[in-house]
Amino acid sequence: MFTFLLLLAIGLTAGLAGSLVGLGGGFIVVPALAFLFPDMPPSHLAGTSMAMLLCNSVSSTYVYAKQQRIDYSAAIRFAAASIPGSVIGAIFAEQIEGRLFFISFGFFLIGIALLLLFKPDRPIVWPLAPTATRSFIDQSGKRFDYSYHMPTGIVISFLVGFLASLFGVGGGSLMIPTMTLLLGFPPHIAVATSMLQIFLSAIVSTSTHAALHNIDWSMVLLLAPGAIIGGQIGARLAKRLPAKLLLKILALLLIVVSVRLIMKG
Repeated sequence: MFTFLLLLAIGLTAGLAGSLVGLGGGFIVVPALAFLFPDMPPSHLAGTSMAMLLCNSVSSTYVYAKQQRIDYSAAIRFAAASIPGSVIGAIFAEQIEGRLFFISFGFFLIGIALLLLFKPDRPIVWPLAPTATRSFIDQSGKRFDYSYHMPTGIVISFLVGFLASLFGVGGGSLMIPTMTLLLGFPPHIAVATSMLQIFLSAIVSTSTHAALHNIDWSMVLLLAPGAIIGGQIGARLAKRLPAKLLLKILALLLIVVSVRLIMKG
């Protein structure tokens, strides 16, 4: 009973935090499972987390779709580029040794935390001319106008798909900074679009991990309800809470977790 409640709480926390800032919940689930189940192979940590992430992304994407803040054109193209990376990442997760997995994942989280803490307030001036222009109005009547260089997003999406599948995390941790800083997406559009991209690529990544027998489905069944509920709550809170404060708190938590993972490795 205790394990059931604990996994439900982990799923809820991961779904809430992940959808709130568009990162997915894998950065919480993987370390939590690693500490609770030290004998669990890295490939199973990644596969189980990715299956939970699929449930979370379905829930969050539904809410963001109702808010009309998803750039479907960008999400589909970026997801198409990340899918081959997802398959390769799942295959690599089979080969990576436990010690190397925890150390690599720890440094990966530190990189994300530093990016969240010290990212510029304004988008970086990208030297390549925009190739796509978007303009639309969300459910609340707010208008968004922006242009971006699509090939840059596609190239980075492939790398994001690989890392996300390898570590069992959502690709939003890299895609959102890319979309806001390099491509000029408005933050709220970047978060919503990232969740749809995560959902589409997570379908393929989860299927690959399942084919490789890397998923503990009994654990997923305990994590998924909390992730779905947390995804709904997080997506609704995202437009009400101060994003900068949330990102700083999240970054500090990531640093603590990453140090623990590196020490474990």
